[in-house]
Amino acid sequence: MAVHQSTHRGSGFHLPSFRRNGANSVTGAASSQAGVLTARAYVFASARVLMGFVFLWAFLDKTFGFGYATASGKGWVDGGSPTEGFLGHVAVGPMESTFQSWAGAAWADWLFMLGLLGIGLALTAGVALRLAAAAGSVMMALMWVAEWPPAKHLSDGSASMSTNPFADYHVVYAVVLIVLAVVSAGDALGLGRWWARLPVVRDHAWLR
Repeated sequence: MAVHQSTHRGSGFHLPSFRRNGANSVTGAASSQAGVLTARAYVFASARVLMGFVFLWAFLDKTFGFGYATASGKGWVDGGSPTEGFLGHVAVGPMESTFQSWAGAAWADWLFMLGLLGIGLALTAGVALRLAAAAGSVMMALMWVAEWPPAKHLSDGSASMSTNPFADYHVVYAVVLIVLAVVSAGDALGLGRWWARLPVVRDHAWLR
C-alpha cells in the first residue's frame, strides 16, 4: 500500500511531463521568434527591391525616353544628355555654377548613368549592398546640394518651393540604402548569401 501511495503521488507531480511542456514552450517561442525574423527579413528585402526599381527605372527612362521624366525622343540613345536637363537648371546653392559647368559633359553623363545602373542592379539582386549604399549616398548628397532645400529663394529671387529644409527624399533614400546594407537585406529574395560566399567577397568585407 505504501508503495502504491508513493507511486500515486509521483504521478501527481510528473516531472517528465513538465519538461515536455517546458520544451514545447521554448520550441514555440523559438519558432515565433524565427517567424518574426523571417517576416522582418522579407520586409527589408521588399524595400530593397523597390529601391532597386527606383534606380533602374531612372536609368531606363533617361536612356530610352519613355515619356515620363524624360521626353520621348530625348533619351540617351537618341543623343540626349541625362545630366543637362537637371544640372543645367540648378539655380541655387553653393555649387550652382559648378553643377552648371558639369551639365551635358560626357564624363558626367556616363558616371551618372553607370551609377544608376550599378546601384539599381545591386539592390535588385541583393549583392554588393555596401558599395551600393556608399555610391547611392554620394549620389543623393550631390543631388541634395543641387536642389539645396534649405534655401527659401532661388538665385533670381523667386520662391524655391522647398517643402523641407533638410529631410527631403534624397536624405530618406540615403538612409534607407545604408539600413539595407547594415541588415544584409540581400539574404532574402536575393543573391546575398551566394555573394557573401565568394572568395573575393570573404576576403574583402567592403564588397559585402
